[in-house]
Amino acid sequence: MCVGVPMQIVSVNGIAADCTDGRQSETVDLSLVGDLAPGTWVLTHLGCAREVISDTEARQIMAALDGLRAVMAGGEAGDAFADIDAQAPQLPPHLQAALDAGHSTG
Repeated sequence: MCVGVPMQIVSVNGIAADCTDGRQSETVDLSLVGDLAPGTWVLTHLGCAREVISDTEARQIMAALDGLRAVMAGGEAGDAFADIDAQAPQLPPHLQAALDAGHSTG
């Protein structure tokens, strides 16, 4: 399974940044996101920053990852997915457009 991990930039040295998620530190490649300032949150995967994210998104993703860790250890997810639970299910835009146009496969 591929999982993106939110990390906050602590310092920048060229295209590399020292980042932390509060538990561990890692040097992250910034080539895909450009020059960023310390304090910026990025979503990382395999040592590369893939996208800039907000503080809120970082907290939500970290809560979800904590929930997954808890479930994998035999516990409960708690309110780790509260932001998703509060929403009604939504179709992807292309499927909603097809449904709105009266297309179906049944």
